[in-house]
Amino acid sequence: MLKSRAVSLLLSTLCCSLLAAQSEKPNFIVVMADDLGFGDLGIYGSTLIDTPNLDRMAKEGIYLDSFYASANVCTASRGGLLTGRYPIRLNLVDDVARPSNQIHLHESEITIAEALRENGYSTALFGKWHLGSRVEWYPLNHGFDEFYGALHSNDMAPFKLYRDDKVIEDPVDQTTITQRYTTEAIRFIEENKNNPFFLYLPHSFPHVPLFVSEEFEGRSAAGLYGDVVETIDWSMGKIFEALEDMGLEDNTMVIFTSDNGPWFEGSSGQYRDRKGSSWEGGLRVPFIARWPSVIEPGQRSSAAAMNIDVLPTILDFAKISQPKDRAIDGKSLKGILTLHENTPHEVLYLFNNDRIAGVRKGKWKLVVESFYRSGLPSFDNTNSYYGPNGLLFDLEKDPTETYSYTRENLQVARELHKLLEKGQTDLKSHVLPNMWNRP
Repeated sequence: MLKSRAVSLLLSTLCCSLLAAQSEKPNFIVVMADDLGFGDLGIYGSTLIDTPNLDRMAKEGIYLDSFYASANVCTASRGGLLTGRYPIRLNLVDDVARPSNQIHLHESEITIAEALRENGYSTALFGKWHLGSRVEWYPLNHGFDEFYGALHSNDMAPFKLYRDDKVIEDPVDQTTITQRYTTEAIRFIEENKNNPFFLYLPHSFPHVPLFVSEEFEGRSAAGLYGDVVETIDWSMGKIFEALEDMGLEDNTMVIFTSDNGPWFEGSSGQYRDRKGSSWEGGLRVPFIARWPSVIEPGQRSSAAAMNIDVLPTILDFAKISQPKDRAIDGKSLKGILTLHENTPHEVLYLFNNDRIAGVRKGKWKLVVESFYRSGLPSFDNTNSYYGPNGLLFDLEKDPTETYSYTRENLQVARELHKLLEKGQTDLKSHVLPNMWNRP
């Protein structure tokens, strides 16, 4: 009898320990704006758009000023974030997902949601998916328990609002879409306040066409675009308010970023060009992380990182092993976020479709291609104006990529070019076309 009681007591203790461990699992929220520029937030220098909640988030946590999207367009970048892999590995490089094409995230890929759900997390996506425009390719087939939102960009037809696999609104009233995504997010947090959860909130804005509710109409000094961004900032404030009210702040990591640089409106800050280009303005985006009990407030880091690092970072904090059966290109940013460490990357590859258009290592960036008008000039061909070594920029001295220092640092340019060639082999990237060469 005593032995039986001892066993029962031991089992009870183990059960309580497991329950305690379950409740102590951290929650994760990833918010992604669509086509938000690096310079569109106050913390990154905006003077016309008021973003008090995101600025507060940065001051209460950390913000990175050398953070890159994994692509200069929507679909590929989202795939990179969710899988931790360069989009070329996902075959998401020919175009963005549209109702008229077959582009989608393959069922064999493992997303953040899948990895967390297998470890007891509730998962949800409220917002823009853009990784397959058919219901059979939608988020519930990629690890999400819930989906409320759109399958693609708001400039593509038909643009419908889904709840799980059912169309609930067509046409969509886009004036209130940000508020409705936010309402769903807060409802999900409330329902899972006693369970570990992963919430992915990829907003449909400020991608064009732009819409805003009466509440935010005309509030910003930056016109309609600014009104839309200030609505997203309001959304962040509501999410933080909900976490505080439910006592979840200290156990929840919140990340905010953008899928690429700004399109026809929006600010790239001091950086060159915008969405679709290989210059900094097309790929450098905001990244803010807040977790009061883990991340020291008031931090700013210039360590180079990319949205492929989000999956490894979350799994690292959740103490979950990364997939072993595939290449994960991202690295955990835990050292940057908590220990003031430098980048974990030797090199970051900056893609234009299926080609490596740029290489970032330390303060140096080598650019070998970027769109100009309807052409695709190559900067590293023997017959080009610039010779075989590309344009080399010192991003500390010249962050605007105005002047190339290839001549002055030829060995550095050649070293980065060798890394580019290695990346082309390792990632099966296509070699750059010989276009716009000198006659």
